[in-house]
Amino acid sequence: MPHSEYGLDVLALIGALRHAEHRSVPEIHATLRSRHVEISERTVTLLLHRYEELLALRLMDATRLREKLRERGQVMLAIDGLQPDAGHEVLWVLRDVLSGEVLLARALLGSGEEQLVPLFEEVLQALGENIPVLGVISDGQRSIRNAVQRALPGVPHQLCQFHFLREAARPIYEADRHAKVQLKKNLRGIRKIERRLEARGDQHAGVLTAYCPAVRSALTDDGRPPLVASGLRLRERIEQIEASLEHVLEAQKGGHWR
Repeated sequence: MPHSEYGLDVLALIGALRHAEHRSVPEIHATLRSRHVEISERTVTLLLHRYEELLALRLMDATRLREKLRERGQVMLAIDGLQPDAGHEVLWVLRDVLSGEVLLARALLGSGEEQLVPLFEEVLQALGENIPVLGVISDGQRSIRNAVQRALPGVPHQLCQFHFLREAARPIYEADRHAKVQLKKNLRGIRKIERRLEARGDQHAGVLTAYCPAVRSALTDDGRPPLVASGLRLRERIEQIEASLEHVLEAQKGGHWR
């Protein structure tokens, strides 16, 4: 690379460790040093920024995108914004659902209609006249709706299926959440049970102690609402633990379990 002491092989490795294996900068630095690459953590950070710049240029290459999207002949736009913390910039990403290609990624200070319309216009310009937009998918944010109506008049705009399902399932989710709270009330005091079993120290106590982490894990598993109801999942796991305990007790009849 120009003005760099390291080749593309090191740059590519840094990018792979960061984005494919989710390594931190100190971990990447340690990996490079283990491969006898003399480099500082500061330089790793700088090269990581350089990798991200090159990746962004590759992803935003309009010519490459046109060639790849021309095979399908149309795109289905999906738009969403991510704000790490209140007051920070919002990262807006426009993606083609059909190909999975990111068409545009831009950090903006605002999320209003006036900020979003230019994003759609930029994507349309990059696509050209030969690649029409089949439709748009987003959440129900009012500014997005208005921006789509202005930039893409007449193009169908569908609410994201996940958001739609989440809103439709909200009453069920609330009932399930209440049921889980009631179930958890009957499962408190796991730590006290563990201490009593530890004090016994016999073989049977060791077997029962192994069930405590299973109960604790069931309590902390929140599932993935609205597709997975956490209350129902907790009930199912507790019933499985109870059935297993009954099986063990049945097999150990005659033993001293109290």
